Amino acid sequence: MALPSEGWLSLRWFLQGAGIVIVPLLHKLVRVSDPAVADVLYNYLFVICGAYVTVNFAVLYVLHRRKYYRQIATQACFIGIVFGIGLSISFLHQAVAVFGWYLCVLGFFHFSEYFSTSIYNYESLSVDSFLLNHSVAYALAAACSWCEFFVELYFFPDFKQFWYVSLLGLLLCMGGEVLRKVSMLTAGRSFNHYIQTTRARDHILVTHGVYGWSRHPSYVGWFYWSLGTQIILCNPFCFIAYTVTSWRFFNERVVDEEITLLNFFGEEYLNYQQRVGTKLPFITGYKMEL
Repeated sequence: MALPSEGWLSLRWFLQGAGIVIVPLLHKLVRVSDPAVADVLYNYLFVICGAYVTVNFAVLYVLHRRKYYRQIATQACFIGIVFGIGLSISFLHQAVAVFGWYLCVLGFFHFSEYFSTSIYNYESLSVDSFLLNHSVAYALAAACSWCEFFVELYFFPDFKQFWYVSLLGLLLCMGGEVLRKVSMLTAGRSFNHYIQTTRARDHILVTHGVYGWSRHPSYVGWFYWSLGTQIILCNPFCFIAYTVTSWRFFNERVVDEEITLLNFFGEEYLNYQQRVGTKLPFITGYKMEL
């Protein structure tokens, strides 16, 4: 399956943004062989990183005159920078390193949403496929998790050093990520980030692969991915809040989506509902009264 130009563009700028990790890595490599140069790199680390970001965005704006391609490159580069900063932080003290893991997981999720869509469902591809503007609630939830992490890190630094708990969260995020992307691959053109109210001609009911195990495997993956992010950060309060809010979101989303799927596929989807569960905890979906 060929990768479209938008996919290549996003990949290029994601990697170029992630290249910011070279600056702190270079400091570590030079520190042994040339301490004087290492000191300069350390003293001007933020200036050099700022210059790297500025140059990349300047080049981006010069190269891409069309607004659409500029938007793709800008978002991909920004996400890459977040990913690269996450990698850099991962080399620091364990208490802070887990925040680097979190940034890597977050950055990869948003990039891979766009990149995967460009491959498997090009017709629905847009700059919104990065999901950076998912919702105000999503942004607020992320901000709250950052606040909890740094407040607890300041007052209870030892609480953020349960690396095995953070590792469990990382594995949960990776599992959720894989499940979601496999779901997108399996559904192909029948997958969309937004609930469709009109059935497209090539929209089919997918019941094989992971859809033979769950009616909504992409939601299952996203649900556990979101919980995993808070386990990585060892955020007890946000873990509870994320569990409740994510459950409510997916409960409503599944009901709304299944109403449209029943309208699209009728008895075929009704039989599918009876055979396969959602695999989301305590979410049964829409039940048609006969």
